[in-house]
Amino acid sequence: MTFIKPTVLCFSGLDPTGGAGLQADIETLVSIGCHCSPVATALTAQNTHNAISMQTIDTAFLMLQAHAIMDDITVQCFKVGLLGNVEIVEVLQKILQDYPDIPVVLDPIACAGGGFKFGGDEVLEAIRSLLIPLTTVLTPNTDEIRKLAPSSDSLEAGAYELLEQGCEHVLLTGTHAKNGQVKNKWFSSSQDVTIFNWERLQEVYHGSGCTLSAAIAGYLAHKLDMHAAIQQAQRFTWEALKNGFRIGYGQHIPNRSYRNKQTS
Repeated sequence: MTFIKPTVLCFSGLDPTGGAGLQADIETLVSIGCHCSPVATALTAQNTHNAISMQTIDTAFLMLQAHAIMDDITVQCFKVGLLGNVEIVEVLQKILQDYPDIPVVLDPIACAGGGFKFGGDEVLEAIRSLLIPLTTVLTPNTDEIRKLAPSSDSLEAGAYELLEQGCEHVLLTGTHAKNGQVKNKWFSSSQDVTIFNWERLQEVYHGSGCTLSAAIAGYLAHKLDMHAAIQQAQRFTWEALKNGFRIGYGQHIPNRSYRNKQTS
């Protein structure tokens, strides 16, 4: 009997560097034994320094892309990345509502590593009100969680506020903090906070958040339990970063095919 890889449907933008966006999703999912069906939400002009410009996809065409896949392929998980404008968030809400039994991993991208804003505060507010209640796992960094929960007086309070919005799990990543180690914190309404400690690497990476969220989606598509999916996704991401490379003059790119490197 032929083994059929689990499929993750990824909504994100096209990054011409190959470091983030749909390319990061595809590389990550292939590396952990999944099939990626990529649905473009935006086209970007960017390099390893920063994004320069963005053009969002027509919402009717976005809907057409998604339904073409869903009418033909069984999807085990949704992964959501760059959205770009409020109209796309609204369309994505309708798509996710049509498939309530499929888990959703959401990476709430607000800015490029160089500071370029993808959509601004209006998009984040739309994500908060329309998508957070439909999300299985949210993967914000410390900057993003402050923007998603601006009234909270601490990062932890912000995570719990998002859980109250309807999100099932929040994995708060600590790469933007100034700690000696990277502390990622997993919040869930059904358990105490779980802290994962990782060695802080020296470089700055383009596509780390995309890699992590895609990996979680992939391991959930493989039917791992939530703890195993979150832990293994972090391990995969850390190894991809550790084996990363500098292809341009800016940030490093994760090496998501590190397992395939040849030894001499």
